[in-house]
Parts: sequence; structure tokens; C-alpha cells
Amino acid sequence: MKIAAVILAGGEGSRIGGDKPMRLLGGTTLLDRAIDYASGLSDEVAVAVRDQLVGHAGVAIIRDNPTIEGPLAGLVAALGFGRDEDADAVLTLPADMPFLPPDLADRLAERLANNGAAIATSGGYLHPVCGLWLTATLDFVPEYLASGRRSLRGLAETVGYVAVDWPADPEDPFFNINTSAELAQAERRVQR
Repeated sequence: MKIAAVILAGGEGSRIGGDKPMRLLGGTTLLDRAIDYASGLSDEVAVAVRDQLVGHAGVAIIRDNPTIEGPLAGLVAALGFGRDEDADAVLTLPADMPFLPPDLADRLAERLANNGAAIATSGGYLHPVCGLWLTATLDFVPEYLASGRRSLRGLAETVGYVAVDWPADPEDPFFNINTSAELAQAERRVQR
């Protein structure tokens, strides 16, 4: 299965004061950490942004669909990128989860089977921004949008998904940075 990897970095980051992907963690931006991680999983890597200016040599920058709000806009852009790269599936990764497990892509791919998506879970929470989505999911988007729904979880339910669980103890690999306090917590984790 050919997999493209797309980092979702189009959020406003208002709870942390904006420009979240460019925040430093351990001396490296969250975006650079995500790019390094994604580059280890696929030769086809892109960063999906709404209107932020980001630039990285060797990594495609794609734009979120401007007519769609939220992470779904990034997923639609990611699926389009996957199709352009002749990928069978797209692994979506958020820019603000710096501790993703090394086996994320492999375990999601193993479980995808006859589903439209395989979504990571930990600690009883579904993380639809960390998912492996068949590029054929793009065909379901117009009808899904016409229904008025906009959530990634709702689209996953529409195409059929399997949840793949990781342990959240002692530390959740899907720890998400949204605030300055969470960034400080992540910094402490990096410094250990």
C-alpha cells in the first residue's frame, strides 16, 4: 500500500496565542518535529495549512479547502494530495502532537482492511487527526458536506472506520499541545 503523509497545520492556535506550528519544543519547532516524523514514514510528505506562511525545502505545502471549516478542510486537501501522488491512503498527523508512536503508520495499515479509515485511540479518546484514510474517501466528501456535517469523526463513520488503540499509561503518545501550559508540560517531557 502506498501511503502519503500529511501534517495538518491549518488551525489558528488561538489558545496558545497563534502560530502554534512554529512554537519551539526542545529547540525545534513543532512543525519541524512533525515533518521529521512524517518523512520517516513516507517519501510523499506535505503540510496542509489554511493561510499561514510556512516554507520547508523538499516538503509540499498544500492549502486547506477554503470553503470548509476545521480539520476537515485539511483532510480534504490531504486526500487530494494523496490522489495526486497516486497513493492508496493518506496518513494524517497533527503538527501539535510531538510524541506520536513509531508504529503509528504500520499498526493503522495492518488494521485498515475493508474500512475507509483506521483511527488512533488512547485513554478512551478517538484521535481522528491521527488516521490512515483511503484516498477513495474523497469521493464521499461532497455528499457528507451536503449533509451539513463537518467533523472528521463523522466522515470516518460515513466511510467506515476501525479504531486502533495505544496505551496512554504512563504517558499518552497522543499528547496534544493547545496551551502554553501544555507546551511547558511537553518541554518537561522532552528534557527527561
